[in-house]
Amino acid sequence: MIDSNLHQTPLFSALDEEAASALKQSMVPQTIKKGQTLFQEGDPGDRLYVVTEGKIKLSHASGDGRESLLMVLGPGDMFGELSLFDPGPRTATASAVTDSKVLGLGNTDLNPWLAGRPEVSKALLKALAHRLRRTNETMSDLVFADVPGRVAKALLELGEKFGTKTSDGLYVHHDLTQEELAQLVGASRETVNKALADFATRGWVKLETRSVEILDVERLSKRAR
Repeated sequence: MIDSNLHQTPLFSALDEEAASALKQSMVPQTIKKGQTLFQEGDPGDRLYVVTEGKIKLSHASGDGRESLLMVLGPGDMFGELSLFDPGPRTATASAVTDSKVLGLGNTDLNPWLAGRPEVSKALLKALAHRLRRTNETMSDLVFADVPGRVAKALLELGEKFGTKTSDGLYVHHDLTQEELAQLVGASRETVNKALADFATRGWVKLETRSVEILDVERLSKRAR
């Protein structure tokens, strides 16, 4: 039986239960401790990964040592798929935000599935297109959206992925430090903290360590536009 989170990934969503089970058997499980790096930017890339437990962050480092956080991934999310179509150097560093587990699939193991099941190729290409669209959207936000707007949008996206509904709103245990949250929105920690404090004063959110409770999704959504 395939976990429901795996069925959500493009790699498995195109397959029936029997084929999905067979594909999972060809994947290699790996455990990554909190803070441990799975691969570094610039490393040779020859496999994709699917998160089964925990949270993985993808980051990029600039020449002067500054780091930007590209995205945070959770159970059911896939990453590293670009290496299957273009096995060049990794374009980001993948490391564990929490103790995590992933399934890895190498290029040679995937090729028979791509050749024998066109629906798998189509699903993976759709995932790449979605990733490109998201990258373009992020670049647009960095140019046109102010920091509070980007913070609001980041909180809502984290809530959609990791949120749990409560009687007061949406509780989001994102596990990110203040610095990581700032890297995610492409701003200084001080500016992001100021935006968060303003949201809390307005009663839109309740701030906690490495988590936030969104109390007014509607107003936060309007601020994110």
